[in-house]
Amino acid sequence: MVILLPQLPKSLGLLSFTIVPMKGKINTVGTSNADVPLADPGMYQLDITLRRGQSLAARDRGGTSDPYVKFKIGRKEVFRSKIIHKNLNPVWEEKACILIDHLREPLYIKVFDYDFGLQDDFMGSAFLDLTQLDLNRSTDVTLTLKDPHYPDHDLGIILLSVILTPKEGESRDVTMLMRKSWKRSSKFQTQSLRLSDQHRKSHLWRGIVSITLIEGRDLKAMDSNGLSDPYVKFRLGHQKYKSKIMPKTLNPQWREQFDFHLYEERGGIIDITAWDKDAGKRDDFIGRCQVDLSSLSREQTHKLELQLEEGEGHLVLLVTLTASATVSISDLSVNSLEDQKEREEILKRYSPLRIFHNLKDVGFLQVKVIRAEGLMAADVTGKSDPFCVVELNNDRLLTHTVYKNLNPEWNKVFTFNIKDIHSVLEVTVYDEDRDRSADFLGKVAIPLLSIQNGEQKAYVLKNKQLTGPTKGVIYLEIDVIFNAVKASLRTLIPKEQKYIEEENRLSKQLLLRNFIRTKRCVMVLVNAAYYVNSCFDWDSPPRSLAAFVVVEDMLEDEEEEDDKDDKDSEKKGFINKIYAIQEVCVSVQNILDEVASFGERIKNTFNWTVPFLSWLAIVALCVFTIILYFVPLRYIVLVWGINKFTKKLRSPYAIDNNELLDFLSRVPSDVQVVQYQELKPDPSHSPYKRKKNNLG
Repeated sequence: MVILLPQLPKSLGLLSFTIVPMKGKINTVGTSNADVPLADPGMYQLDITLRRGQSLAARDRGGTSDPYVKFKIGRKEVFRSKIIHKNLNPVWEEKACILIDHLREPLYIKVFDYDFGLQDDFMGSAFLDLTQLDLNRSTDVTLTLKDPHYPDHDLGIILLSVILTPKEGESRDVTMLMRKSWKRSSKFQTQSLRLSDQHRKSHLWRGIVSITLIEGRDLKAMDSNGLSDPYVKFRLGHQKYKSKIMPKTLNPQWREQFDFHLYEERGGIIDITAWDKDAGKRDDFIGRCQVDLSSLSREQTHKLELQLEEGEGHLVLLVTLTASATVSISDLSVNSLEDQKEREEILKRYSPLRIFHNLKDVGFLQVKVIRAEGLMAADVTGKSDPFCVVELNNDRLLTHTVYKNLNPEWNKVFTFNIKDIHSVLEVTVYDEDRDRSADFLGKVAIPLLSIQNGEQKAYVLKNKQLTGPTKGVIYLEIDVIFNAVKASLRTLIPKEQKYIEEENRLSKQLLLRNFIRTKRCVMVLVNAAYYVNSCFDWDSPPRSLAAFVVVEDMLEDEEEEDDKDDKDSEKKGFINKIYAIQEVCVSVQNILDEVASFGERIKNTFNWTVPFLSWLAIVALCVFTIILYFVPLRYIVLVWGINKFTKKLRSPYAIDNNELLDFLSRVPSDVQVVQYQELKPDPSHSPYKRKKNNLG
């Protein structure tokens, strides 16, 4: 049996409750677990299946809601469901696995109505007393939702299935796998991953799901002009991805590729929703569909044409399930590169002789997170509960938490497979807080190409923007092994896209900085224009004569047509106008950043900011020069043109890319150069000097 506890003010004291046993099913309608004896402390696993809701409250003007559910234990959010749009009887069928230390804290269930850009509306809440659950037995639970301010209102019910399993016999050494919750507040949660003494090295994900979003067909028109501005959101568990927006079309061509991690052997469900972008107001829902990965065979590309439910049209995808290379966490005693046999195997895997074997597997990264010193005190006790997050692109792993310590020792080893040698390793230290989201303590960003193998270094922690130092240092030892030819070839294909991050916000400082950066780049072009103009003034006759000959040969008349977009003549409210203005300012801010970054990347290529890329450019130019010496230019242009024009015929679903732009995207801008710059520890700080002498 279980007891339902609706949310009530503490001042009301204890209330009576009613329990209705129904042969494995429980319909709970009352409150309080104060008289129930608490379970003995121990680790438990709570498996919850969120089934559905019935007769939920309408919170939108259309008489519907967009409900989602939060689970909380001890005021800490442990699960958030997907959003079911425009439905008062939603069906979720989502599963959550929660590790809990004790049963004293009840499970708190909250239901909200999602409102884009606004505060979500409360739809009701309930408590579930965990001490009343039967162990190792599936129980169906019906929860009556209540509002503490309006206890007489009928807000509907939520149906769950729960199983409570004791886990006292397992090891207490917990290492966590990070996941982003992708909330608008950009806070994150963690999902526990347990390591037993018998298996010190834990494989975290079992495979990779590679998805290519090809196109949409006959999508629903959501705008007054009979068109839409569609984009697509993908979700697999806690992982999310958002496509680019295709303006004014019902048959968008995206051609975007991204990867998800596959944690479950049996697969999972990819939830896909299509949206119409509306500036200054809530985006319109176009439709949804799902992909059941358990029905797809491994190591094979599947072309899927998915009908959108609750809407119109189709989405065309390519989905491939592949086995994952090893990504692991272990203690310092288990070290891949110190095992001579394993090290030789890794060196052989990335030797020059294996250039064309799995081009996506560029290299191997091992990160030893040893300790930190002099961290910031985040708690009122003058201490912190620090843990460390290690990120490489979309791969995120966590250490365990060291409680009440400003000089924690983790002594953990993380291994990653490198898909792009130009990736940046990010190591962030947080303070764990049971009652709210983790507090930021410091961060470092280390480009893989700048790493010196086998050297234990003290990295000064920086602020969130990576623009200046914060308190504390972290000691890391990093090793990178990679195939240089594979790395060079991967430079000429698009970078891996990160999962959905916090959207850029309007910042006066950032806008001004981007304007100044863009102005510098424009001044370079203006000076170049003055130089060209001087050629026509015949200040230097030889230079002007050479310019005249070149221009005469290359001059062609070009006509350009300016397409004018129809403007939306709808009248907007004051709030919508404010949102629209803010969105335009953010767009200008981002455009200035892109223009400035483009110019700075060109400059930094010639400045040898990243020697690997500068050498790669020189080698490419030398090879092209040699080819030009033996092969006439017209033949090269002919082959290039045939390749470009037949690419769609040979590979209809190939992703378009520009090799030169892909190359420049790997060169850091001036802002990134500052972010990646390593700060030196303060030599006057005695612990640093002592540690350095010990290491020496």
